Amino acid sequence: MQPRSFMLLRIAAENGPVHYRLYRPADFAQFYAIEETCFQPPVRFSRRYLRQIIEKGNSATWVADEDGSVAGFSVADFTTEFDRTFAYIQTIEVAPAYRKQGIGTELLRRMEDSARGAGATVIWLHVDAANNAAIHLYQAHGYRHQGRQEHYYDRGRAADVYMKPLQPGP
Repeated sequence: MQPRSFMLLRIAAENGPVHYRLYRPADFAQFYAIEETCFQPPVRFSRRYLRQIIEKGNSATWVADEDGSVAGFSVADFTTEFDRTFAYIQTIEVAPAYRKQGIGTELLRRMEDSARGAGATVIWLHVDAANNAAIHLYQAHGYRHQGRQEHYYDRGRAADVYMKPLQPGP
């Protein structure tokens, strides 16, 4: 039997059934289309950078898929320092037509499961201090504000730093 984090899950969304799976290279064009919708320059990841973080050996990329169309995706990477593993959420993105259907929540849960599977004891992230929807998502799932980094994003925009300790999974 596969670990829970690698099983496909179907959720009935307004747009149809959404299932969750790991990234496949054929997904990249749809990922970048969502990136272009969700973020404007200079905050937007370049194609090269997005591909790099997805293809790193120490990362996990989850896809919310509706009949071959990417509804959203998430990327986290893992770092081990001083015999302790940390997870960092690079991004969670949901296409506008699929928002408010629980997809962001499920992608976040899968990132946490992948982080636990990699042995991480902590997961953390930066979020634009003005992105209230994302901040609400993280706070609702136990992430705690750890501080603020002024001028983190281009154009002088601040980032809030959130962290959540991870308990070992079953």
